[in-house]
Amino acid sequence: MRMIYRLHLSFALLLLCILAITAVLIYPLLLDTLVDNQRKEMRDQASLLTNINPFMPTKPAPQKGAPITIWKDSSASFDVVLTSPREIAVYSSLSKDATTELMESSKQGDLGPGGIWKGLDDQYIVETLTIRLGIEPDEGFTAVMATPLSKIKTMQHALFKRLMIILSVGGIVAFLLSMIITRRLVKPLGDLKKELNKVEKRRFSEVRLIETGGEIGDVAKAVYDLAGELDKYQHTQKHFFQNTSHELKTPLMSIQGYAEGIKDGIFTGDYANKGLNVIIKECERLKKIVTEMILLAKLESEEGIFHMDRVPVRELITETLERINPLLLKNGLRIEMNEFDSDQEWSIYADREKLLQALINILGNAARYAKETIRIQTSVDAEGIDIGISDDGEGIPEPLISQLFERFSKGKNGDTGLGLAISRAIVERCRGRISAHNEPGGGAAFVLRFPNHF
Repeated sequence: MRMIYRLHLSFALLLLCILAITAVLIYPLLLDTLVDNQRKEMRDQASLLTNINPFMPTKPAPQKGAPITIWKDSSASFDVVLTSPREIAVYSSLSKDATTELMESSKQGDLGPGGIWKGLDDQYIVETLTIRLGIEPDEGFTAVMATPLSKIKTMQHALFKRLMIILSVGGIVAFLLSMIITRRLVKPLGDLKKELNKVEKRRFSEVRLIETGGEIGDVAKAVYDLAGELDKYQHTQKHFFQNTSHELKTPLMSIQGYAEGIKDGIFTGDYANKGLNVIIKECERLKKIVTEMILLAKLESEEGIFHMDRVPVRELITETLERINPLLLKNGLRIEMNEFDSDQEWSIYADREKLLQALINILGNAARYAKETIRIQTSVDAEGIDIGISDDGEGIPEPLISQLFERFSKGKNGDTGLGLAISRAIVERCRGRISAHNEPGGGAAFVLRFPNHF
């Protein structure tokens, strides 16, 4: 069963349960409420009747055992029996037998639960009120009010029926509203499922963003971003294999050509020695490419190869310059570096040797394109430490900036195209970020940012 139907069924069952529980609780509560209201009305009417009834005795009441005089008011909603202090009925709207039975039951306290009297033809709600008109005992009398319980139950049924109709209409309206709301909630999930099917089939570029709000909108945005990253990764992988095949094919062709020429005797003497030197050189290049590819794969996937520790920034830069100094001297380059604050030792949390390799790769790249100067600037703020490396060369071609840290991405004088990709992997594994841009005055600039670790 689809989710939307399950939700509709669940909500309908919930409404039915609520209606059933409401009916069970309200039905007896209605009767109790109506009985209480009727009793209050009877007490009020009895009090009024004892004050204005024209048949109220103004002389001594008849002796006990005298015949009961009966009056009947058909417009009254309840029956009344007035008795003198001598327990003689002086007024009654009931039959003689009913009056006698009611008086006996009231006298003996023989009323049912809740003050209900079971008469000859019906059950009655009974309320008794004693009025004293003077000092003498015989100057007061008692009013016994009785109303048929069947009338109250008729009112109870009518009110309950109307109440259930109102609740049923409200339940139907609530169910229709729930259907609309549920459809609005479930429809984005169905659309999201279709987009996930596209992800499953690797059609990442076809995934569209589902426009909706709330948590479902957040999930839809995450799926869309995930598809974008997977699409980018897929294109990167294709580009990687294309570049890898190209980078490996070129030296292999040179090795094969010279090896076959030497074997067939085409290259002899000095030409053979030259061919052997080319073979050795291309083998070293192949070895370097394969080594860097293996290193990059380990940096991006393996967890246990990084040994994190506190690394002082001053010592890190000093050791990097010592290792790359021969290349700087060879190219006739000078280093410009800002002074460190002697009162504060800046540190970052990283793998020292691997971060040295990342800095050497970046400085080596700067040395390849710089004309005279390489600048190293270090700064710190509340969020972290920045290490900036820039040169005075021609800068980075604009189309290359966005893919500068991808595998086999290199400029016109690049080496293997893996050095900056390795640097990025190291910096990110050390909880840092790396970016590149062109300086306004010319030259390329790389910025490495790490969290503080004083």
